[in-house]
Amino acid sequence: MTVTSTATDTPSPLPERLADATRDETSLRRFLHGLPGVDQVGVEQRAAGLGTRSIKKAAKRWAIDTAISMVDLTTLEGADTHGKVRALAAKAKLPDPEHPDTPRVAAVCVYPDLVAPAVEALQGTGIGVASVATAFPSGRSSREIKLADVKLAVDAGATEVDMVIDRGAFLEGRYGHVFEEIQAIKAACGQAHLKVILETGELATYDNVRRASWLGLLAGGDFIKTSTGKVSPAATLPVTHVMLQAVHDWHATTGELRGVKPAGGIRTTKDAIKYLVAVHEVAGPQWLDPSLFRFGASSLLNDLLLQRRTQLDGHYSGPDYVTVD
Repeated sequence: MTVTSTATDTPSPLPERLADATRDETSLRRFLHGLPGVDQVGVEQRAAGLGTRSIKKAAKRWAIDTAISMVDLTTLEGADTHGKVRALAAKAKLPDPEHPDTPRVAAVCVYPDLVAPAVEALQGTGIGVASVATAFPSGRSSREIKLADVKLAVDAGATEVDMVIDRGAFLEGRYGHVFEEIQAIKAACGQAHLKVILETGELATYDNVRRASWLGLLAGGDFIKTSTGKVSPAATLPVTHVMLQAVHDWHATTGELRGVKPAGGIRTTKDAIKYLVAVHEVAGPQWLDPSLFRFGASSLLNDLLLQRRTQLDGHYSGPDYVTVD
């Protein structure tokens, strides 16, 4: 295993401790298994406690607008069509036509073969086009196929790539294999940002989530992402706490900012606000920005829009008043 360090926007040498960790397979294993263990009871209690925080009035309106701006509006179905992607792009640009001051979402996320119509529909808006890749959602294919998948997305204009790690290799302890694959995908992304999907529902333990998070960061991922949304459980608050702690510690060690994206199962405004509280308390207020925190979601935006209307109009608006995906 030959490892070279990568950074996100402004490459810089890794601190000596991290550079040593990426020297070879043995060093990588020693580093990952030397990370502090996660206190399962502690992280679950803290997540539950922060989830009870009450957000009212102006703060709630701010939280709703912030959450909308962090949404990766997603369609990842076998029946997706160019027309559905164009409709999703229209909603991304103008989420609530009756309230044109509603923030735009961060990105639209589609399969590689549907990147081109998304790019065309979103041209000049500043909204990102994210594409899943690397044999999503299983990740079960050769590296050559995975790299071809990324090239298809990037050549079509994707500004963000969401890759899946080889969970089988990770669970077998072949960390160097996973590391090198992430690095290869990062290189293939060019200027596109890379989100590394850990599929935490298959990692079994919080300690594995912490190790996979650090592995993704060491290999150059711009974001670490919980899930494909195709495996249950998907995103959970305790798992997201562990990942937020990882990017916080990464920043403390390197000075670099990396992001977190929970995806799958986040459907309500109440849920989204719980995640924002966790971001503020675990990573820090600097992460309350779409460049560092995203929601992978399809139906979440609808509830955020309904709750936003309630805040503005003083009464609840039913689902008939927004586009239901």
